[in-house]
Amino acid sequence: MTADLPLPPKPPARPKRVSLWRYAKLFRQDILSAQPARLYRAWMAEFRTPFFRSYLMNQPDLVDTVLRQRPDDFPKSDRIAEGLRPLLGQSVFVTNGDLWKRQRRIIDPAFEGGRLRETFAAMFAAGEAGLARLKHQGDLVEIEEVTSHLAADVIFRTLFSIPIEHETASAVFHRFRDYQRSQPIMNVAAFVPMPRWMPRFFRRGTRANAAEIRRLIASLTHKRQDEIAVGTAPDDLATKIMTTRDPETGDLFDADEMVDQVAIFFLAGHETSASALAWALYLMALYPQWQEKVATEAQAITGPDFSVISKLRLSRDVFRETLRLYPPVPMMVRETACPEQFRDRDVAKGSQVVLSPWHLHRHERLWDNPDGFDPTRWQSENGKTCQREAYIPFSAGSRVCTGAGFAMVEGVLLLSMILRDFRVEYADDTPPVPVAHLTVRSKDGIKLRLFPRAPADGATHTDE
Repeated sequence: MTADLPLPPKPPARPKRVSLWRYAKLFRQDILSAQPARLYRAWMAEFRTPFFRSYLMNQPDLVDTVLRQRPDDFPKSDRIAEGLRPLLGQSVFVTNGDLWKRQRRIIDPAFEGGRLRETFAAMFAAGEAGLARLKHQGDLVEIEEVTSHLAADVIFRTLFSIPIEHETASAVFHRFRDYQRSQPIMNVAAFVPMPRWMPRFFRRGTRANAAEIRRLIASLTHKRQDEIAVGTAPDDLATKIMTTRDPETGDLFDADEMVDQVAIFFLAGHETSASALAWALYLMALYPQWQEKVATEAQAITGPDFSVISKLRLSRDVFRETLRLYPPVPMMVRETACPEQFRDRDVAKGSQVVLSPWHLHRHERLWDNPDGFDPTRWQSENGKTCQREAYIPFSAGSRVCTGAGFAMVEGVLLLSMILRDFRVEYADDTPPVPVAHLTVRSKDGIKLRLFPRAPADGATHTDE
């Protein structure tokens, strides 16, 4: 990065000291700007409230202890799950212990390396359909809306072998957008411990939208159960998961369990992919020299051939750098199952342990040029070291996102396909402001202008 190039946008930090009431208000507006600037340099920071202690960990060996070495001693905190349970139920995202381990034993085989090759054609078809829509949308687009639609199409094609235009898929997509706007994660129970018997209160529409999404997903899973029973089910991710038995007990997921898991596939697979792809396209508009390099490389994509992914090295580095700067899930919250001692501090049982990819990925004592956009860093010694020790866009250890490989193939492919066919420019006078609720998005959206490219000489692209 040279000095004359702009830095990617970063949210402002809050004042050093604020009251709990002020912090809660800031947190509800945006998780990122509610945090102090010192977290970009601190190895560990303690936050005290009348109800609990919270410790943010940036020191690589402490992060490694929590995520890789002793994950059972740091289960997921119920606080963050409080706001998501109406939609996610007992999905793999919110469970712990033996239940979580059983769920992962059933789910993980569907996302093994060989299955990525099998789902690639569906990803590619979603990309081609998305390009066809873009050709009829005019040059000015709100790119987060575009990537959200595209990522949802990928999920439904790979999971249930149906396009986003399918009546049920379209209904789930539109209901989910309404659910997202209600900011379900911003629940009072995230701040104040509440007994299980006490009612939880949500913003208007949260429960109703969650219930309707689950009803629609249930209709798809029941139909798939019937298709499996008579031998007509397509060989997609839903069929693979619904026919995989727990190797320890021999059990399958029942219908309700499958609804829980599909809900998190949609939440995690759609929402996070849409966020990352939108920021990647914005960065390509901000740094046109990189855009042209990726567009040139993307001419290798001429059809649904999985082997092309190995040729998209620049796109992969760009997407990896996007995930560093704008990790879709900015913070992960664990809880201490027993008393601990970190950096000579006594940490009581039940304390919150916060792991923040947002701060870890921009940590001033770990990364060279932490706030700059530099895809070449991944070939440097600093980049390679930090990738091992301070890069967790998909978490790490036993609870690493089961769809991490899927997401990297999807993001690289779709970014390359879009830039192969379109040149993108930023269409606003002011940079977007990153905010975090469910995922890291722009406060007011990201408006881009897309201009069709002429196909390279001899290039042939398929179209729907």
